[in-house]
Parts: sequence; C-alpha cells; structure tokens
Amino acid sequence: MDTEVKEEISTEVKDTPKEDIVEKEPVDEIEELLAEDSDETTDEEEEEPQTVSPKKKKKDEDEDIVEERIYTIPLGRALVRPKRKRAPRAMTLIREFVSRHMKLDSSAQAEQEKGELPTLSISNAVNEKVWSRSIKKPPRKIRIRATKDKEGNVKVFLAEGE
Repeated sequence: MDTEVKEEISTEVKDTPKEDIVEKEPVDEIEELLAEDSDETTDEEEEEPQTVSPKKKKKDEDEDIVEERIYTIPLGRALVRPKRKRAPRAMTLIREFVSRHMKLDSSAQAEQEKGELPTLSISNAVNEKVWSRSIKKPPRKIRIRATKDKEGNVKVFLAEGE
C-alpha cells in the first residue's frame, strides 16, 4: 500500500510543470524590493554615527573625575598574618589606605548630609595582581591609580605600566 502512495505522489510531481511550482515575479518588483533593502541599510548606517563618539565619552568621564592620584601601597603588614590570611589582609590594607588618603568619609554625618554614602570600588585587575601568587604570598607593595568623582565615589585601578 505504501508503494502505491509513493507512485501517486511521484506522478503528481512529474506531471506538474516547473512553472507552476516556482512562482515568477516580474523583474521590476524584485528590483524595487532590492532598492528598499538598500535604503533600509543606509538608514541604519546613518543612525550609527549619531551615537556618542569615544572622545565625547572620555570627556564626560574626565568631567566626572574630580581627583586622580597614583599611590604605592606597602603591603608588608599583610605578611605578619598567618599564611592563609595574607591576601585577604592585603586587600583590606588597600581599602584602608585608599579610604584614608582619598578622604572617603563614611561617617554618620556624611550619610545625613548627602543621603548616600560614597563607595569604594577596586578593579578586578588589582584583585588579580594581589592574588596572582596565591593566598600565601601577596606582593610586598602595589602601585595603584585612585580616582574620585563628584559624588565622592572612589575607584581603584592598577597604575599604568603594571
């Protein structure tokens, strides 16, 4: 019974002319469609340059930065701790040093005046540098670049060349 069905289907396909299977559109309609597609791509290309250029982004970031300093932080006091607590202690030393030198005020008075406390964020590169030789052997010192914005938030990055 399956063979009869297959034969009927194959004869139907053979009997139908190719013109009926593939519908032909006039060439003019195809050209119009292609022209519309090219118009859409040019519109998209025009929209992309209207976005903010990298130079403008840098200027906006520079305006936000109030203060920028480069420090060499001694981490020798982390070596006083037990071996398994040295790298976490080094990260704590970095936080304390930066908050003290960049005058990151986290007192209750600042909270009442501003509404929000300023934050201290340490980049992943600094963290990886401290942890690069495992938990037992953090570096003796590290050079960082600390930036402070208008809201008082401080960001810590590795100094260039590190």
